[in-house]
Amino acid sequence: MSTAAIIGFVGLFGGATVGGEPQQGAVTDHVIVVSIDGLRPDAVEKFGMKNLQRLMREGSATLKAQTILPSKTLPSHTSMVTGVGPEVHGITWNEDRTDETGVVGVPTIFELAKAQGYQTAAFFAKSKFHTLERPNSLDHFQAPNGWQSLLVTRTAEDVAHYLDHEKPNLLFVHIGEADFVGHAAGWMSRPYGWAVKMADAAVGEIIKAADDAFGRGNYTLIVTADHGGHGKDHGSADPRDTMIPWIAWGKGVAAGTDAGSVHTTDTAATVLWLLGVNVPATWAGEPVTGAFATAARLATGDTAAAAIPATATP
Repeated sequence: MSTAAIIGFVGLFGGATVGGEPQQGAVTDHVIVVSIDGLRPDAVEKFGMKNLQRLMREGSATLKAQTILPSKTLPSHTSMVTGVGPEVHGITWNEDRTDETGVVGVPTIFELAKAQGYQTAAFFAKSKFHTLERPNSLDHFQAPNGWQSLLVTRTAEDVAHYLDHEKPNLLFVHIGEADFVGHAAGWMSRPYGWAVKMADAAVGEIIKAADDAFGRGNYTLIVTADHGGHGKDHGSADPRDTMIPWIAWGKGVAAGTDAGSVHTTDTAATVLWLLGVNVPATWAGEPVTGAFATAARLATGDTAAAAIPATATP
């Protein structure tokens, strides 16, 4: 592919504007990550998650992505936003210990993005996520205190209201219902199916709010989970606990493709790669570049992508 063609692709996908200066190598100006706590991949079809099924058809996905051990909410989410495993970030517990231990000791995607001038926001349904609120990392942070939890209806509504007046470059949304009900009634039970459908409906509401805020086709969405579950618990090496869905949809995504092998630490690297922010060399996670169209990859400076047949639309 010619140099002129590569420059043209960068003009189409790159050049995200931050503080008046173009961010070279960015695929998109806006990335949204939605984590559905406790979502087993086989629940997507079993319980008819129509919004996620649509994203899988129109985007790039795998139902065989892997999380970390222990496959628990806080350690897994910490790896999801720091790009490293518990042996590096140190979060192995699964409750709010912020008063005792302070915040996580390694940088998050929010901090690294904000350092480049990006606007960041996060909405969490559980109080334990206060440990991810590192200084100078989030322009907007929502999480309950104590043992309180936020219902998905509240979270989706708050996200929509936020997007009415703000246009963050990085938005993270955590939905807790599937995990709550899994512990109470069992994974893959009828009540769990109800919770999963609630989460799916919330994804639809978030997409609508994002379309209104950014314009349809002007953002990239990643939907995933922190862990699965079996019986009424999770945390083990059982595949029902460790296997998670991973879906990329929207700007730059290679439509209708298999995302390939994905680890939860790759989510962090993919977010930074999409925004044109350098991925730390020490991270275990790597950008899931195979989920994205040739033009998007060229925009990031991946000249090897020129040899890849352009079989999918950006």
